[in-house]
Amino acid sequence: MSSAVSQRSAQASLAFSCAGHAYAHIFEPIFFIVALVLPGEMGLSYEEVLALIVAGKLLYGLPAPLAGWLGDRWSTVGMMAVYFIGLGVAAIGVGLAQGPVMLAVALGFMGLFGSIYHPVGIAWLVRNAVDKGKAIGLNGVFGGVGPALAGVVAGGLIAVSGWRAAFIVPGVVVLGTGLLFLVMLARGVVVETKDDRKPEPVADRGETVRAGIVLSVTMLCAGLVYQATQPSLPKLFEERLGDFGLLAAAGGVTVVYLLAGLTQILAGHLADRMSPKRIYMVAALIQVPLLLGLAHASGLGLLLVAVLAVSFNMAGIPAENLLLSRYTPSKWRGTAFGLKFVLSFGVSGLGVPMVSLIRGWGGGFETVFTVLAVSAALVALAAWQLPAERDRDAVPAAAE
Repeated sequence: MSSAVSQRSAQASLAFSCAGHAYAHIFEPIFFIVALVLPGEMGLSYEEVLALIVAGKLLYGLPAPLAGWLGDRWSTVGMMAVYFIGLGVAAIGVGLAQGPVMLAVALGFMGLFGSIYHPVGIAWLVRNAVDKGKAIGLNGVFGGVGPALAGVVAGGLIAVSGWRAAFIVPGVVVLGTGLLFLVMLARGVVVETKDDRKPEPVADRGETVRAGIVLSVTMLCAGLVYQATQPSLPKLFEERLGDFGLLAAAGGVTVVYLLAGLTQILAGHLADRMSPKRIYMVAALIQVPLLLGLAHASGLGLLLVAVLAVSFNMAGIPAENLLLSRYTPSKWRGTAFGLKFVLSFGVSGLGVPMVSLIRGWGGGFETVFTVLAVSAALVALAAWQLPAERDRDAVPAAAE
């Protein structure tokens, strides 16, 4: 592969991976905004509406190792094409669903196709990047932009055209991106590659096993914080930001995830130049008092604390992905990222029914965020057990 083709493909992979990351995170928060109006539309309680997405949440994580394995063994770019086309069609299907059962099924398919992105898209990104932490951080911003846009998109489309448009219109955009991706693939702008542009030394077996065990714990707990915070914030803002109702919920979610997402650029840059392990630990530790603050804050103070809590949760993501990448052989990286998202988006997806159950039992958001603060503390404690970091000077880049 020539240097020019390699560079062009790397730029295309960054662009499509960033777009794919935004799409991977936009539909779930759209649902949580739509969930505020669905009780009146379908005659269900708020807690019953939340239960409709549980299967989709599990499917968003559980098939991820298979998606990553197919990316490793079959084709990364082929799986990305399936992702864009499948997610777009599924989102349109959610908007056209009639009744709770059809809605739950459509949300399940949306979760299934959504499960492709993280193991495939991030492994693809890392393989094509030279400054891996910086690329992961920039990509992470788009993951934050997804939830930020969700508030504006869902709130505006619900007001203008009803809740169905909140899924159909973004679904059409994702489908269009998939068609463009196929065109770029056919023209050779996007190409398949199996080697890292900038390989790193392979960790020894002992380090790999130890890091795998520790990261399994941290990814589960950090994922629980992320997954439970996302459905909680719209309702929390609706209850505690005054008398603005849906507008407060949508606007608050937009502000929080837009500002928090931007922190990943700095966090990724630092992860390339400092200890990812240390960044990971500090980001988790700082979340503890912030999550406890969310349990009791209200008004503008609530908004400020929410921005900081979500920012530090997201700041740990580039370091987490970089650590996982360093301790995984390139040929198994997609599978490893798939296993990660079984924990952080599949098992941790149980954070959604956890919120519903705690509220149903009368515990309220005070109990929810206290539980999440404990989870963040466990992340910091477990991350301390990661292998000591060595000088990992880059080995020569793969031959072009």
